[in-house]
Amino acid sequence: MSDEAFSTTGRGVSFTAADEEKRRGVRRMKTIATGLLALASVVFALATWAKASGAGAWAAYLAAAAEAGMVGALADWFAVTALFRRPFGLPIPHTAIIPTKKDAFGKSLGDFVGENFLSGRVVRDRLASLGIARRVGEWLAAPGSAERVTREASAALRGVLAVLRDEDVQAVVAEAVTRRASATSVAEPMGRMLGTVVADGGHHGVVDLVTVRAHDWLAENHEDVVHRVTEKTPGWTPRFIDHQVGERVYKELMRFVTDIRDDRRHPARGAVDKFLADFAAELQHDPETIARVERAKAELLARDEVRDLIASTWAAVRSLVMTAAEEEDSELRLRITRGVRDFGTRMASDAKLRAKVDTWLQDAAQYLVDTYRDEITSLISETVAGWDADDASRKIEANVGRDLQFIRINGTVVGALAGLLIHTVAVALGG
Repeated sequence: MSDEAFSTTGRGVSFTAADEEKRRGVRRMKTIATGLLALASVVFALATWAKASGAGAWAAYLAAAAEAGMVGALADWFAVTALFRRPFGLPIPHTAIIPTKKDAFGKSLGDFVGENFLSGRVVRDRLASLGIARRVGEWLAAPGSAERVTREASAALRGVLAVLRDEDVQAVVAEAVTRRASATSVAEPMGRMLGTVVADGGHHGVVDLVTVRAHDWLAENHEDVVHRVTEKTPGWTPRFIDHQVGERVYKELMRFVTDIRDDRRHPARGAVDKFLADFAAELQHDPETIARVERAKAELLARDEVRDLIASTWAAVRSLVMTAAEEEDSELRLRITRGVRDFGTRMASDAKLRAKVDTWLQDAAQYLVDTYRDEITSLISETVAGWDADDASRKIEANVGRDLQFIRINGTVVGALAGLLIHTVAVALGG
């Protein structure tokens, strides 16, 4: 907090070194003002004595001026003193105004700020006159500005990522993902998507791939397939018969897979189409199928592997972002810099975009003012109410008391001149 700051501790008001210096200035001005009062008193006494001694008409003029100066000085001393304390400690009504009316002043100050500074119309007009969008656009488009924004944004991003604990982020993300997934039905969307794929024939490529892979595998594993078939034959059959059976089975498998691969109208393909279409319909309309899918989803979300996947994904993303934010020539920072500069250039040259941005800013400011006006004004009034009355009075006097002492000085001088003028007029009129 700077020396000029106005802070509170408990119900008291703290005084800074700057305040003490101001108080010394107030005391000096009080000495001068009081000195003028004393001087006017001495002059009045001497002039009155001289007048009584027959010194001449000038003594009467001087006495009248000094007397009026004394009256003006005393009246202004009373007025200034009554703001901060009771003159001579006497319980005179309407004195010690600041200590006794502190809370009312705080409320009035809060109301004044709310009505004259926190008005939506005032804020909108002020923002409109500033042309913030144009200024920001010109600054962002200027050389070095976009780089600075990117640098500061990267530093802020690194700071946020450094402060965040991995386990906290992982827990939040995992909870959000599982809660959202648990609340969302997946069976019906899956059924609609599968139905669309089957209707468009999008699954044919998968069937083609499976049949090609199956044909290639059979071609590469001829002996292994025959051997596995012969292992399942009865032990009492001759081996050459077992081998013939294995070869026969292998050839039938090859023929079947080859026919499916080459014939787009093969019954097996039709059976796959019908199965997928029926399954898509069941996913959308069959309660039992839907329930099974939802149970499978819940079981999947409850597995530790899902949380491990989320944790590893966050760790990878965090590492990637941290590295990109640290390296000045990373693609992330270069793209951000280009984007910021392009946005600034557009905003500086595009009147419609500037108007939109200015309107957004005005709407946001008006929303904040309209929403939080009462909280801000109550903060002012409650803060003032929390000050100690005597400390607040001394604090205010330290900041404005020096100027108030000029009122006493002016009152002495103006009073003396007024007294001289009145006496002159009175003499001229034969008084």
